[in-house]
Amino acid sequence: MGFIFSKSMNENLRAQQEFMLMSSRLQLERQLLMQNQMRERQTAMQIAWTREFLKYFGTFFGLAAIGLTAGAIKKKNPGVLLPIVPLSFIFAYQYDMGYGTLLQRIKGEAENILDTQSALLEPPKGPLTFEELEKIRRSQSKFFIEK
Repeated sequence: MGFIFSKSMNENLRAQQEFMLMSSRLQLERQLLMQNQMRERQTAMQIAWTREFLKYFGTFFGLAAIGLTAGAIKKKNPGVLLPIVPLSFIFAYQYDMGYGTLLQRIKGEAENILDTQSALLEPPKGPLTFEELEKIRRSQSKFFIEK
């Protein structure tokens, strides 16, 4: 009788462990999907912000280029056009970020760093441990009572 009861309990335990494993896997998949969705939304916001900024900066750049050109012609001094050089670099960067391939190049470089230079990614003093966090928490806690 005890053997049958024990066998039944083992089967129940095994079924419960499988259910817990499946539940934790499903939870992890949902977390990964959520993190990926958040990353995609943040990237989309960054691109949209860049495109919106480009509209304003492009207008400013165009007006500045016209004004500086007119000023250079009027004063007969080509040095007045000098501010167009840095402004054009900023404009080109923003355009590349909003409509070009800058994000793909950044992604490729990030993948290269992950593959070939992973030592650069290690935090100073190595990864945080629970013990280190507890030590910091205790030192900062006003209500911690030593035992």
